[in-house]
Amino acid sequence: MAHSAIERILARDRLIVVASLLACVVVSAWYILDGAGTGMSSVDMSVETGPAGALIAGTPDMISPHLWSLRYAVVVFVMWWLMMVAMMVPSAAPTILLYGALYRERGAWGPLEFLAGYLAMWAAFSLVATAVQGLLAATGMMSAMYMNLATNYLAAAVLIGAGLYQLSPVKAACLDDCRGPVEALTRHRRTGRAAAFRTGLVHGRYCLGCCWALMALLFVGGVMNIWWIAAIAAYVAVEKLAPGGKNLSRIMAAALVLAGIALLVTSLASA
Repeated sequence: MAHSAIERILARDRLIVVASLLACVVVSAWYILDGAGTGMSSVDMSVETGPAGALIAGTPDMISPHLWSLRYAVVVFVMWWLMMVAMMVPSAAPTILLYGALYRERGAWGPLEFLAGYLAMWAAFSLVATAVQGLLAATGMMSAMYMNLATNYLAAAVLIGAGLYQLSPVKAACLDDCRGPVEALTRHRRTGRAAAFRTGLVHGRYCLGCCWALMALLFVGGVMNIWWIAAIAAYVAVEKLAPGGKNLSRIMAAALVLAGIALLVTSLASA
């Protein structure tokens, strides 16, 4: 009888965590699809540019320098953060649920606190991304309409840079950590006050080290281009969770470098 009661409680805790993860993803995705408070429809913009994204520089009025207000900067930060929630939580969900299974004594609160730490790390990334986007907008290096880099030379540099990072030792180490959650959670375990939150921060740091260059690709195709958002999120999930994900990282590296070179050659030829 007591054993059955414990199993019911554990099942309820797991259901709470799963429902919370699903709610995070659904609400965040809906917010991005709705335009994220920017006044632009991400759906309309994505349909207009197509799966290739806004790779061609905009017209002069689209890329003129634009200084942000504090309110708009907050809007952009929230947009980036919720975009990261929608993109990264699905691939992090198995680790979050595993944390709950390893430390059952914490109930549902443990994995939810872990999730909070994980998302806090991506909030830090979103703050940096917002600052970079603001700088690009202020210098006229970003299209105001499509929220992408204003010149193909910059876009090519980001593609090539992201491809080369895929081959770096830092990327490999962070990917190993993300692909081996049992060992990682054991090694990164924290004790004491806010232990789950701090463990989530550590896991988020490795996840950030694994994926930040891929997120920078959004500056190439359009920050709110849903084709690119969905493609990057799907790739991240496969790279982190699929059996051959580590080998896929090298394939993506070659694809990004070749795409960057092709874009650069095309731009030079049309100059």
